[in-house]
Amino acid sequence: MSDDRICVGAIAGSYGVQGELRIKSFCAEPAAIGDYGPLWDEAGTRQFALTLDRAIKNGFAATIDGVATKEDGDALRGMRLFADRDALPSLPDDEFYHADLIGLDVLDTGGRALGRVSAVHNHGAGDVLEVHGPGLKNGALLPFTIEAVPTVDLAAGRLIVDPPEGAFPE
Repeated sequence: MSDDRICVGAIAGSYGVQGELRIKSFCAEPAAIGDYGPLWDEAGTRQFALTLDRAIKNGFAATIDGVATKEDGDALRGMRLFADRDALPSLPDDEFYHADLIGLDVLDTGGRALGRVSAVHNHGAGDVLEVHGPGLKNGALLPFTIEAVPTVDLAAGRLIVDPPEGAFPE
């Protein structure tokens, strides 16, 4: 996927039999997913004009041009939807898109390389960085808080971290 696009949601499958889709939004303001169109598939080869019809449990019912039946909708299940970066709002200095954090080098406050961010997870209690690197058999999980990650330097491609005791091997 191009760095010019950010994942803003996913198609969870069809909703009903008239071609409506169940959409999961990954946006801070969930309904904003309808404002960032057109949306793209992960490869950037298919473009979608998304119209949110109404809020439903765990997402939105929506229509996409060219999807007319339940089968059409089911064929798109699991597809992640991407918006052009320039269509998204600018963030304050202390907020970051997950896509911007993935791939950053991770160094401790003494300058020792700990690894690289491989994923950002959020299970409801805040963001957690997954870091893979030397000596990390299964990776390490690091809370993305100001205490644990005091410096985010996107220009230099790195994070300076002060990890909790035991998060990384000595």
